[in-house]
Amino acid sequence: MTKHSSSTSTSPDLMRAVRQDVLGEPDVLHLTETERPRPGVGQILVAVHAAGVNPTDWKHRRHGIFLGEPPFTLGWDVSGVVEAVGLGVSLHQPGDEVFGMLPYPYGAGSHAEYVAGPARAFVPKPAALGHTEAAALPLVSLTAWQTLVDTARVRPGQRVLVHAAAGGVGHVAVQIAKARGAYVIGTASAPKHDFVRSLGADEVIDYRSQDFVAEARDVDVVLDTLGDETRLRSLEALRPGGRLVSILPSGIEEVKDRAAELGVRAAFVLVEHDQAGMAAVAELVESGALRAHVSGVYGLAEAAKAHAEGETGRVTGKLVLEVRG
Repeated sequence: MTKHSSSTSTSPDLMRAVRQDVLGEPDVLHLTETERPRPGVGQILVAVHAAGVNPTDWKHRRHGIFLGEPPFTLGWDVSGVVEAVGLGVSLHQPGDEVFGMLPYPYGAGSHAEYVAGPARAFVPKPAALGHTEAAALPLVSLTAWQTLVDTARVRPGQRVLVHAAAGGVGHVAVQIAKARGAYVIGTASAPKHDFVRSLGADEVIDYRSQDFVAEARDVDVVLDTLGDETRLRSLEALRPGGRLVSILPSGIEEVKDRAAELGVRAAFVLVEHDQAGMAAVAELVESGALRAHVSGVYGLAEAAKAHAEGETGRVTGKLVLEVRG
């Protein structure tokens, strides 16, 4: 795990945050001082200790996606300590260690020293989990949980195919599917096969040299994190009545039409903040069934470096910004 520097602001009314004023390359990100937020009704103010970095961050940085034109601060993953609570909040108190995901997509802002968000977006951080590892989990874990458990309703004995099984969502999805009693097949490049097996995968397919449709036939569920031709071909690996769940919206109607022709089903899931899901994630962590693999840790001032690393497409697991060392 690569680790880089971190520091914090000392002003009581201001905080440091990573902002951008225009869309573009990683160098549009800059560290600035801005007003510290205050918790509104039903919200908590969290002193951010660490914040995860996800592909949606650099996609928004380049294209705006849901957030539109800047200025804005990115980041949805949070692990930290409750600083203050708003009116009506009884679930958390100042001093509590919590982790969670800010409402996606419009609640972004965790790449800062403080963030305010709904009290029910957060749950207690498992005591055995450090803030860095905890910050790597919320968005990818909720994505995997909501696709595999809430939508596909994975059951013991089912065959589950996870694409990009060494990536952020993928490496968590393998563990969640395994915890549900599934037979898990992952796709990954050959150098990452041992890592994917260490997560509990029963089979690993080298997408560069093997035909995953031929290798992983008659699967019950496919988790698609890649889209395009891989997603369409994945439909052919499903047994009759099987289900593909994608986290990528582009072209999903074409996929649904093709699925209907093949006698299978397809769905698209956009991750939501979810206290029940976060509680389930925390329980899996506490039982030893789920862990985050953090391959790089950067200081808040190094957000651009984290984005550049993430955009290489070669990251195993997650990258995290360490806000308070």
